[in-house]
Amino acid sequence: MDNLNPVYFQLTLFADYGSLRYLFFSLCLLVYMTIISANVVIILTVCLEKSLHQPMYIFISFLSLNSLYGSAGFFPRFLMDILSDTHFISRASCFIQIYVIYTYVSFELTLLGIMAYDRLVAICQPLHYHSKMNFRMVRNLIIFAVVYPVFAIGICLHLTVRLPLCGNKLHRLFCSNWPVVQLSCVDTSLNNIVGQFVTVTTIFIPLFFVLYTYLRILLVCKRSSSEFRGKALQTCLPHIVTFMTYSFSLFCELSLTRFEGDKLNPVITVVLTLEYLIIPPFNNPLVYGLNLPQIKGAIFRFLKQNLC
Repeated sequence: MDNLNPVYFQLTLFADYGSLRYLFFSLCLLVYMTIISANVVIILTVCLEKSLHQPMYIFISFLSLNSLYGSAGFFPRFLMDILSDTHFISRASCFIQIYVIYTYVSFELTLLGIMAYDRLVAICQPLHYHSKMNFRMVRNLIIFAVVYPVFAIGICLHLTVRLPLCGNKLHRLFCSNWPVVQLSCVDTSLNNIVGQFVTVTTIFIPLFFVLYTYLRILLVCKRSSSEFRGKALQTCLPHIVTFMTYSFSLFCELSLTRFEGDKLNPVITVVLTLEYLIIPPFNNPLVYGLNLPQIKGAIFRFLKQNLC
């Protein structure tokens, strides 16, 4: 290994569990297959059911598509590492994994912000909803949600790739940007500044926008009739649950990056890491599939037609 350009990174958080590795592998594979199946059902339901060709359901389908994208950046490699005796990942694969996972996070938060705005318009300006949330607006919002994370994360990762590194040990289950930056032999001030800017624009601004949006919705509901309030909260509840779940998961990951991984209890590090990458992709289809009558009804009709 060239000390300034390691060919491989070692993921040191994995331990030798002997024959238990096969049990862990089976459980994680089951979770991954469930995530794929549940999100594919949501995507196909929205695509095939014409009554669901509306902005809110289109955004939900893209949320499920993003869950598949993010899970694909983590699970295949993770499942291989569970069964492996050595846990080395090539430099190129490591940076690709960082890029996929970080763009997944940013796209998820941007979509949650867009969905909050969609509910705000639908509840606070119902007469103008169809003119404001037309096909062109939906298309432009989705393009923005994809392009900005790709661009911002790409710049951040480019600065990391060019750093000379003095080590190759990452105390994580997967490759993460900040632990790699900490291996650098040179000053990383530029990486810190750009990283903080990207974090603020791709994470904190969408989070605060969602909070602001739902606060406005709650204020409108407070001044409205009980019937209107019930309908509004019914449509917003799945979004709020998804937002709270993802915010907690993201808080765990951000908290993890603030500590030196090798000084934390490995069990805590593993739990925080897996919660961050497993719960949101698993939670989204369950929340929307079980709580939104339109999607649930379309799924049941599809199952009834094909199984009966």
